Amino acid sequence: MSTYSDTTNQITLATIAQKKRTGAKLTVLTAYDYPTALLVDGSGVDMVLVGDSLGMEALGFDSTLPVTIEMMLHHTQAVRRGTRRALLVADMPFLSYQVNADEAVRNAGRLLAEGGANAVKLEGGTAVAATIRRIVEAGIPVMAHLGFTPQSVNLLGIRKQGKEAEAANRLLADAQAVQEAGAFAVVLELIPDTLAAQITAALTIPTIGIGAGPQCDGQVLVTSDLIGLRPDRPVLKHVRQYARVGEEIARALRTYKEEVESGSFP
Repeated sequence: MSTYSDTTNQITLATIAQKKRTGAKLTVLTAYDYPTALLVDGSGVDMVLVGDSLGMEALGFDSTLPVTIEMMLHHTQAVRRGTRRALLVADMPFLSYQVNADEAVRNAGRLLAEGGANAVKLEGGTAVAATIRRIVEAGIPVMAHLGFTPQSVNLLGIRKQGKEAEAANRLLADAQAVQEAGAFAVVLELIPDTLAAQITAALTIPTIGIGAGPQCDGQVLVTSDLIGLRPDRPVLKHVRQYARVGEEIARALRTYKEEVESGSFP
């Protein structure tokens, strides 16, 4: 059976909005290159995310902060070639939207026009709502991202957000602000399950959870976490590992080396 997706049933913003209305769960996975995009899109997920997590997962950085718009364009173009059915969302990297709204619109437009993305994702709530509005007014769909926002790791640290009442209220206000600004969905990362459920119930746009419990309208995972591609990294609490691909690749590579050295290959 082919792993290629059915291009006659492409996912659109209308598809995503309809799933929120009907209660059908949304599925999102990351991809940073062509072969992974083929497999992820072929699985039938609703959205493929070219996350700025490629900084750690594909480029070996220790955070998302070094990722540039040019890097995002390069990887988004590759993923576009392998994505036929899912909605393709590209992250806006650090400093590509924070300087001013004009620059944000220009960079978001490049991710669509040059990268081939269908939508962009950016981090922040009330503080970036005006920027989201400007991007949407330019005809560019925006997915928001709240809770733990990796580009703010130096301010937030890597920990659950919204545990105190005041912080929870701020996140709820942020979620309402990005919805009013025109975002079509919002990622909720590392927040309490009860708060994620409250935000999900309050919004008419879908919530996509990662470490935010089961009550979100959908879930997103980093594909390399899901398939166990990196045996050097422990499995995170919010990740379910469905395979250990990294171990199998390492075994195959060792076997190749041994067979060449022994003369049994070729």
